[in-house]
Amino acid sequence: MSTATYTPRLQSKYHNEVAPALMKKFSYKSVMQVPKLTKICLNRGVNGAVADKKLIDIAIDEMTTISGQKAQATKSKKDISNFKLRKHMPIGTRVTLRGVKMYEFLDRLISASLPRVRDFKGVSEKAFDGRGNYTLGITEQIIFPEIDIDKVTKITGMDITLVTTAGNNEEAYELLKEMGMPFKNMKKD
Repeated sequence: MSTATYTPRLQSKYHNEVAPALMKKFSYKSVMQVPKLTKICLNRGVNGAVADKKLIDIAIDEMTTISGQKAQATKSKKDISNFKLRKHMPIGTRVTLRGVKMYEFLDRLISASLPRVRDFKGVSEKAFDGRGNYTLGITEQIIFPEIDIDKVTKITGMDITLVTTAGNNEEAYELLKEMGMPFKNMKKD
C-alpha cells in the first residue's frame, strides 16, 4: 500500500514554478530567501451580534464552511456603552489557515470565488502593508461556492489577509502575482 501524501496544486506550483522565477528575478543566493506564504487570516465582524446571539453561531458556521476549519468567535476587549457592548461579548469570527488548508483556500479564492464577484476587474495592488502582507476585503460571503445562497439570512463581508515572509511590498506583489492573484492592470490612458 502506498503512502503518497496529498499536495495542493498551488503548493506544487510554488515549489516548481514560483520559487525558481522569484530566485531569478530578485537574484537570491539561497532558496530559503525566496518569500513564501505563511498563513491566511479570515476575519469577520458581525453587525447586530450584541442584540442577537444567534448571528454569531450563523457566522461561525459560514466561516467554517468557507475555510474548511472550525472558526472562533472574537470577543470585545472593552465596554462601550453607546453600542450596548460589554467586555468579552462575542462580536465577530476569525480563522487562521496554514499548510494544506491555506493553499486549498487560496486556490478556491483565486479560481472560483473572485471571478464570481459582480463587475470584477481584479484586486487592488495598493492593499499591501509595507511588510509584505496583503489584505483583501470581500463585501459578500455569497461569492464562495460553499455557501448556499438560499440559507443566507444576512449578506456580510470579511477581511482576508495573506501573510508572507517577504520583506517589502515589491517581493510580496511578485509572489502573489506568480501564484495567480488577479491584480488590476493599472494602465494610464
